[in-house]
Amino acid sequence: MSVEKNWPRVALVGAGAVGGYFGGMLARAGAPVVMIGRPPFVEAVQKSGLVLDTTQFRETVHPEASNEIAAAAGAGVVLFCVKTTDTASAAKTLAPHLSSDSIVVSLQNGVNNTEDIRSAAGIEALPAVVYVAAAQPTPGHVKHLGRGDLVVGPKSAKTEKVAKLFERANVPCRISENIEGELWTKLVWNCALNAISGLGRATYGEIVASAEARRVVESTVQEVLAVARAKGIQLPGLEDPKAALAGSFKIAEQMSGTRSSTAQDMARGKRTEIDSLNGYIARVGAELGVATPLNHALYTLVKLQEAGY
Repeated sequence: MSVEKNWPRVALVGAGAVGGYFGGMLARAGAPVVMIGRPPFVEAVQKSGLVLDTTQFRETVHPEASNEIAAAAGAGVVLFCVKTTDTASAAKTLAPHLSSDSIVVSLQNGVNNTEDIRSAAGIEALPAVVYVAAAQPTPGHVKHLGRGDLVVGPKSAKTEKVAKLFERANVPCRISENIEGELWTKLVWNCALNAISGLGRATYGEIVASAEARRVVESTVQEVLAVARAKGIQLPGLEDPKAALAGSFKIAEQMSGTRSSTAQDMARGKRTEIDSLNGYIARVGAELGVATPLNHALYTLVKLQEAGY
């Protein structure tokens, strides 16, 4: 599509399934987007464009693509979508190419990415909560399976600019004054479902359909809530364990045919983000004196599988 006026230049660092979906939606709407990713992705997009295979449409868009992070130079908005295992190294590499007024948005799992980005490279990134089920079956082909919305915050000129950017691309983006609580709400659901999906090689729907798996989900959620309470986190609408559990199962039902990102990584023999999910809860729980045996067990089992790759 032709580029419309008044769009900021957008650089997407870490063009996988999630980054490909949101970057693709922006490119489809007319924003000038450069996607920075690994050579197979870049070569596919340069040759044939990016295929957006969504629940609503199938369309090919033609953003710029590069495997050089220097391509982010001059971007008004940078979407930081790398795996949490690569946060520090990617932030350090990105920093020299940012303008003084560049807005960096972390579209990652976990709750402490902006702190890690700041510690590694001095970049003041905005946190975002990402709700999308997507996969990349082949390089340059994004398969969208469910949802596709964001939460940013707290309200500021920068978050308003980011929200407006996504809304123009028909991507719902809500501003929250309790962004920490929103991040932890997503963490509850990630901890509840991701590792179980990976270890059980199961879709979210299969987890919900199993009475035994539901019991594991329930115990995992209770541990995460206990850590959140000890840490003083206010979870919007999830203070009641029953509400938190219902929310986890609702997410699973909305994305019933999907396997978690952890499961997708494990199937490919790749490192997962488990250190930022159940592993994070186990570490913080130990620091605060909160028992988290199930989160620790899920974390340990995933790490054992990773060690065998």
